[in-house]
Parts: sequence; C-alpha cells; structure tokens
Amino acid sequence: MPVVWTDQHRSHEPGGEVWVGVRTAGTEVPARADAIRAALESAGARLVDAEPHSDEPLLDVHSEELVAFLRGAWAAWATAGLPDDPGADRVVPYVFPHPGLLAGLPVREPAAVWARPGAYCFDTMTLVGPGTWEAARAAVDAALTAVDLVAGGAPAAYACCRPPGHHVTRTAYGGSCYLNNAAVAAQALRDGGATRVAVLDVDAHHGNGAQAIFSSRDDVRTASVHVDPAAGWFPHYVGFADESDDSNLNVPLAPGSGDAAWLAAVQELAAFAQADALVVALGVDAAATDPESPLRVSGSGFRIAGQILGGLALPTVLVQEGGYDLASIGELVREVLVGFEEGMGSGRE
Repeated sequence: MPVVWTDQHRSHEPGGEVWVGVRTAGTEVPARADAIRAALESAGARLVDAEPHSDEPLLDVHSEELVAFLRGAWAAWATAGLPDDPGADRVVPYVFPHPGLLAGLPVREPAAVWARPGAYCFDTMTLVGPGTWEAARAAVDAALTAVDLVAGGAPAAYACCRPPGHHVTRTAYGGSCYLNNAAVAAQALRDGGATRVAVLDVDAHHGNGAQAIFSSRDDVRTASVHVDPAAGWFPHYVGFADESDDSNLNVPLAPGSGDAAWLAAVQELAAFAQADALVVALGVDAAATDPESPLRVSGSGFRIAGQILGGLALPTVLVQEGGYDLASIGELVREVLVGFEEGMGSGRE
C-alpha cells in the first residue's frame, strides 16, 4: 500500500491549546506524523510525496469564507500586532456569534481582527500559528494524492495527514482540525466516478465533520464509532445515536469499552457502507495506551479492524486522524494497514 507523505506538516506547531481557559501543552504535535512514518518505513512501506492540487476539491466541501479566513488568519493576526500586544503568539477566538447573541440577526464580519476567529472556530483549543495554513493545505494535497493513486489502479492508499481534519464542517473548524481531509477525499472519489462513497470513521471521537458536510446525501454515506458524547466527551453536542438515518450511522460506546464492543461497532459500520469506494478516517486514539483515549482498544483489535475494513474489497483511501501516544501511534497505524491488506486479500478471493 502506498503511503503519501509531506514534510510540510512540520510547519504546523500549534503551541499548545486553550482548554477551559487554560493554556496547556498540546498533544497534536509534529512528532506524531514522524513516528508514523518511522514505523511504516521500518515495515517496508513505499513513500509517495504529496502532489499539489488546485483549491477546487477543497471548495467542494468547505465554504469560500472558511478557506479564505484560514489562509489569511495568521498574517492578519501578526499584522494587527497581536503577538506583541497582548502577547498572543497564536490565533485564538474569544467571542462567538452564538444564536442567543444574534437573536435571528445575520452574522456580520467583525471589524476587529481578534473578533473574527470566533466566526469560524467552534472551540478555543484549535490554535492557528505561522505555518498552520501551509500544513493543513498540504494535508489536503496528501489526501488527494492518495485519491489519485487509487484512481490510477492502487487498491488502497494511505495518506499520513497532519493536522487531522475530521471535526471540520463546511463552515467551521475545531477539535485540532482545520480542513476536512477525509471529506475532500470522499468528494474527489465521487467526482472521479464512484457512484457512492462511504466515509467510515474509527477515531475515538465523533466524525462530526463528515456527518455535517454530507448530511442527507445518498451518494456519500457517513458512519462513526466513538465514545458517547453523553458521557462527557468531545464534541459534546453531536454524535448521538438518534442522529442516525439512511445516510448516516453513529455508534457511540461507553467509556472504557474494549475490543469486543469496538470491533462489533466496526463491523456495523462496514455493513452500513454499501458503497463502491471507501474513505477510512483512521484515528488510533481509541487505544488503551493513548493519553486522550476514553476507550481500551488493543493493538490486535486495530489489526482486526483493518481486516474488517479491507474485507469490503473496495477502492480505499485511508486518512490519518487522531492518535497521540508517541510510543505506540506508529505501531497502531501499521497494525491497521497490515490488517487492511490481509482483509483486502481475503475479500477478493
């Protein structure tokens, strides 16, 4: 399986995150992708450089306003002098156009540079720095290069995307995500001729972005297994089972769920797919070893999940999402990809 890579990911150094008002050390750091690359190279993976693509596929799933904001966010912030006064070395929102504030009035573009981020970001923990746009845009190119490889005949391709993207909707970013790499890949597969694409999200947290972007579309089905937001987990407001319908499936799990419950849910996602092309939003933060994990999935569990998804025998783009334990992230991704190849072989016998 080809592994699509870009060094540009290292230009995004989020500088921590602001959680419940406190600046803390972030876990979505450059070492994540580097650890994945090292593990896959040691297993003999073939690396392919991400190729640049136009903005058209990006704008197919994101609003022009969101893309324009992210492209210029750091430059506007720096030009306004905010890194010096008050010393804000990253773009962070502080006021939001909440429906309760607007009371039905239209959202207007704020005059103050420091007020604009709240119109596009739904949390305070997803900071924008001097290289964030370049890294996020390169992650989209990685996902699209993987699509190109599959369109060219590769049964599957893995895009080592960083920063991740599965929390981003058409108009808003957050959850340490800036552009929705998996959604871009799904739409590109659809535009390339797939009649129906399935986006299956196995990250520990709900894949709310794809659910929102492709809501009620029969040509892109979305499904996610994740920790139950009703138990107090991000993204808190969405990801509930009763949001499921003919085009979307949510399978929330209780915190502490292990291999048995998680793999049963992965099976459920696979059965729901009913597509002729597949995007896997591959987070490995459901691992028992992960500091962000509300779940207790083992390495062997991830391998079996790969076998289940590979057994669908569909042209597949796998896109990296979460996973924050630097000691195990590379091994866990490798387990999924090896399992996927095993399942892909059995699925085509």
